[in-house]
Amino acid sequence: MVLDVETIPKVIEALFEVVHAAKDVFLKDSFSKLSSNLIGIIPILEELNKKNIWDSEVLNNAVEILNQEVKEFKKLVFECSKKNKVYQFVKYRLVTKQIEDINTKIIHALRLISLASLDVSLSISEDVNQLCESMRAAEFKAASAYEDILDKLDSGIQERNIDRANAYKLALMIGEAVGISTQPALKQEFEGFKTEIENAKLRKDQAEAIQLEQIIALLERGDATSSFEEKEMKYINKRNSLGTQPLEPLQSFYCPITREVMEDPVETSSGQTFERKAIEEWLASGSNLCPMTNSVLETPLLRPNKTLRQSIEEWKDRNTMISIASMRPKLLSGDVEETISCLEELHDLCEQRDIHREWVVLENYIPVLVKLLRAENRDVRNCAMDILHILSKDNDDTQERIARTGDALESIVRSLGRRNGKLAVAFLLELSKNEFSRQSIGKVKGCIIYLVTMSSSTDSQAARDARNLLRNLSFSDENVIQMAKTNYFEHLLERLSSGPVDVKVKMAITLAQIEITDQYKSSLFEQGVLHSLLQLIEEGDDQMKEIAVKALRNLSNLPQNGWHMIRQGSVSTLLGLLYHPSSSTGLREQAAATIMHLAISTTVESTDEAPVVLFESDEEINTFFSCINLAVPEVQESILRSFQAIAQSPSASNVMKKLNQGASIKVLVQLCELDDQNVRVNAVKLLYCLTEYGDEGNIEHMSQNLIETLARIIMTSIDVEEIASAMGIISYLPVSPQISEWLLGAGGISRILEHLCNGRQNGQYKNQLIENALATICRFTAPESQQLQKMAAEIGIIPVLVELLEQGTSLTKRRAATSLAQFSKSTPALTKALPKRHGLWCFSAQAETGCPVHAGICTVESSFCLVEAGAVASLVRLLGEQDTGLCEASLDALLTLIQDARLKSGSKMLDEARAIPFIIRLLNVPSPPLQEKVLSCLEQIFSLQELRQKYGGSSQMPLVELTQRGQNTIKSSAARILAQLNVLHDQSSYF
Repeated sequence: MVLDVETIPKVIEALFEVVHAAKDVFLKDSFSKLSSNLIGIIPILEELNKKNIWDSEVLNNAVEILNQEVKEFKKLVFECSKKNKVYQFVKYRLVTKQIEDINTKIIHALRLISLASLDVSLSISEDVNQLCESMRAAEFKAASAYEDILDKLDSGIQERNIDRANAYKLALMIGEAVGISTQPALKQEFEGFKTEIENAKLRKDQAEAIQLEQIIALLERGDATSSFEEKEMKYINKRNSLGTQPLEPLQSFYCPITREVMEDPVETSSGQTFERKAIEEWLASGSNLCPMTNSVLETPLLRPNKTLRQSIEEWKDRNTMISIASMRPKLLSGDVEETISCLEELHDLCEQRDIHREWVVLENYIPVLVKLLRAENRDVRNCAMDILHILSKDNDDTQERIARTGDALESIVRSLGRRNGKLAVAFLLELSKNEFSRQSIGKVKGCIIYLVTMSSSTDSQAARDARNLLRNLSFSDENVIQMAKTNYFEHLLERLSSGPVDVKVKMAITLAQIEITDQYKSSLFEQGVLHSLLQLIEEGDDQMKEIAVKALRNLSNLPQNGWHMIRQGSVSTLLGLLYHPSSSTGLREQAAATIMHLAISTTVESTDEAPVVLFESDEEINTFFSCINLAVPEVQESILRSFQAIAQSPSASNVMKKLNQGASIKVLVQLCELDDQNVRVNAVKLLYCLTEYGDEGNIEHMSQNLIETLARIIMTSIDVEEIASAMGIISYLPVSPQISEWLLGAGGISRILEHLCNGRQNGQYKNQLIENALATICRFTAPESQQLQKMAAEIGIIPVLVELLEQGTSLTKRRAATSLAQFSKSTPALTKALPKRHGLWCFSAQAETGCPVHAGICTVESSFCLVEAGAVASLVRLLGEQDTGLCEASLDALLTLIQDARLKSGSKMLDEARAIPFIIRLLNVPSPPLQEKVLSCLEQIFSLQELRQKYGGSSQMPLVELTQRGQNTIKSSAARILAQLNVLHDQSSYF
C-alpha cells in the first residue's frame, strides 16, 4: 500500500488540532497526558516527510494507524467537550479506557516507524524509541478521589440500599468533582445530565440509557438533583391516595417469636419467617428445630425475605405519612402539654429516617415550627428548633425554605442569648451552608455580636460552632466589619493581608474609624497588622497611604504598640510621608499625629525591654521640627505635642539641647503669637520645656520679644496649663527691672496673684500653676527693689505666701519661703521707730510695745515683717521636712530675724518658737551648703550665754561628728562652736 503524499501533512495538521482541542475538555487529566505525547510525534513525522520514502509498506501501515487513532482521539475529544459535566464524570472510566487503548495503538504504530526508519535515519529511530518509552510509562486512570466516588455510585446502583442523606452527599461530591459549589447550579447540571439520557435513547443505545437512568434514580433519592416542586407533587399524589386512617399490620408482619412487627424478616430452611435477631438468638441457644413447625432445620443459613420486608416498610411508610399529616391540629391547639407531646413524636420520626424529614417538609410544617420558635414556653421553643435543625441537615432546599419563612432567623438569633444558645448556634451553622441563608443571617440585628460573645464561651462545642459560623459569614465584607466592631478581627486581618486592593482599603478604613480597646490593639499588633498596613503605605497611592496611616494612628496610642512601631523603623516611614512635598495635607496630618503617639509611648517605661528612642539621628530631629513650617495647624500641633512628650522621655536632654542649638526658639516665639489657640498653647508649653534645657544666651535673646506675649497670655488665656507654662518661662528669664516693669505695666502681678489664689482650688495643673506663679512672684520680692516689694505687698501677696507654707508641694512651700525671706531682708529698713513718750509717764498713754524682733512698728504691707505675718511657726515646722531644699529655704527666711542688731531679739523669737532644736537636727542632713548655714546660725545664737547653756549640750554630738567627717570649712566652723561650748580648746588644730 502506498500512501498519498498529503497523508503525513494531514496527520500533522490533525495532531495540532486535537492537541489544541483537548485543552477544552473538562476532566482533562488523561487527555492532557496523551496530548503531551502526541506533540512529540509531530517532529518525527515532519522528518519522515522530508525523506520522501513511500516504498516501505511497514512505514505506510504505521502512518495509516496513526492517522486512524488520531481521528479516534479527535472524535473522543470533541464528544467529551460538548457533553454535560456530570456525564463526563460518570463516563470517566470508560473514556479513560478508550484513551488508554488509543495510546496502546499509537505505541504500536511508533514501533513500526522505528523498524522502518532504521535504514533511513538512526536519529529518527532513537527519537521514536524514546517517545514510546514515555507513552508506555503514562498511567491512564481516574484520580483516587474520583475513583472513590465512582465506586460509591456503582455500589449504590447494585445494592439499591443508599439512603437519602448518602444520596445527597454523593450528589454533592460529584458536584465538587466537576467544580460546582452551589446546589442550584448542581441541579441545573443534573437537568443537563437527564438530557443525555434522552440523547442515548434517540441513538438507541439502550445500555447507556439504562445506566444513566439508574444513576439519576439513585441521586434523586437526595435533594440535590430534583426541585422541591417535583418532590411535593409526587408526595401529595401519593399521600392523597392513602386515605386518612392508619392500617393495622397484617398477621404475616409479626414475628412468631417476639410477637412484634418485624424489621429484618428472614426465612429459615423450614420456610418460616422470623425476625433475624430473634431466630439468631434461638439458634444460638443450641436448638436446631424450627420454633413454628418443630422440624429440624437442615441448615442454619437465613435468607432475607425481601418481599415481606418491602411490604412491611410500605405499610410503615403509609401509616407514618398519615400520622405526620394528622399532627397539624395538635401543634396549633395552644395546649402546651399536647404541643410538646406532638413535637416529641415528630422529633422521634425525624430522627428515625431521612424520608420522614422530607415528608415533614412537604407537609409544610416549617411555617408551623417557625411560629413555635416564638412560643412563651421554653420547652416548646427548644423542641421546635431541634426539629427544624434536624430537617435542615444536608438539605439546601430546606435550609433556604426555613430562612425565608417569617422571622425564623430573627427568632433563632434571639435564642443565641438564651439557655438554648448552643442549639441555636449549631442550627445557624447548618443553615449557613445555604447561600441565601448565609447572606441573611449576618443581617439579623445582634447576630454577630452574639456569635462573637459565644466564640469565647466555656462550652467548647458552642464556641467552635460560633467561630465556624463567623467564618461562613465572613464571605461578606460588611459582616467582617461588623465582627471587627465587636472586637473580632480574625477575618479582617485575613482580608487586610491578602484581599484585593479595594477590600484592603475597606478593612483599613474600619481599623481607622472604630473604637478598639487596648487589649485588642495589642492583639492586632501581635497578629501582624503593622506589616499589612505598612505594605499599604508602601504600595498605595496618597489616599490609600492616608487611610493606612490613620489606622496606625488609631492603634499606636497604646504604648507597647508605639514601642513596636519604633523598633520596626516606622518613624522613618512616617517622617518620609510628612516631609515629602507631594504628600497631601490629610496624609501629613495623620502621619504627624501618629508620630505624636509614638513620642508619647517613649515616656512610658517598658518593664521587659530597653527604653526606646524615637529618633535615630539629629537629622531626624531637625527634619521633624522643620515640618512645623508647613503652616497646617493640625500638623503643627502634633509636632509641638510630640516634642513636649519627648521632653518627658529618657532622650529628653539630647533632643531638647539639639533644638536649643538651632533656630527653634525663634520659631516657637513666632508661634506663641498666633491666633490659633491649639498651636499657641502647645508652642508655649514646648518653649517652657526648652527653657529648662536652654542656656542664658537663648533666654535673654527671646525675653524682649516674648515677655509682652507671655503677659498677654497670663492675662487673657483660659487654658490653665498654658498660663502655668507662660509663668514658667518668665521664671527662667533673668531678673531685671525692665522685665518686671513690663509685667507690671500689663497688670501681670495682680493677675498672677489671682491665678495663685485660684490655683489652690482643685485642678489638673494646680500644682504646676502655683509653683510657676510663685517662681514669677519671686522677681517682685527681691530686696534690690523695695518699690516692687511694696507693690507686691500692697496687693496682698504676703498672706498668700504664708498660707502656702502649709499646703501644696514641697516646691510650692520652698518658693513661698524664698519669697518671704526676700521680703524679710528689707524689713529692718522699713520698720518705723517707736514714738517717744513726752511729759509725765505716769499720766501718758501706755507706750506701744512694737515688734519683738525689730523693736519698732512693723506691718505686713509696709515692712513685710515675718512675725507680724504669722509666718514664723510655719517656717519652723518646715525645718523638719525631708526635702533639703525646703529646709534650707525655711532656714534662710528665719535667719533674716537674727542678723546684725536683731541677734538677741531674733534668737529669743526662735527660742520661743522652738526653732533651735530643729536647726540643730539639720546638722545631720548630708548637705554641706545647708550644714554651713546651720553652723553660721548656731555660732551667732551660741554667742548668747542663755541659749548656749540651754542648747549647747544637745548640739555637741552632731558638732563632734562634723569635726570628724565634715569638709574642711565645716570642720572649722563646727570646731569654733565647740570652742564656744568649751568642748575644744581655742587653740585646737581644727581651726
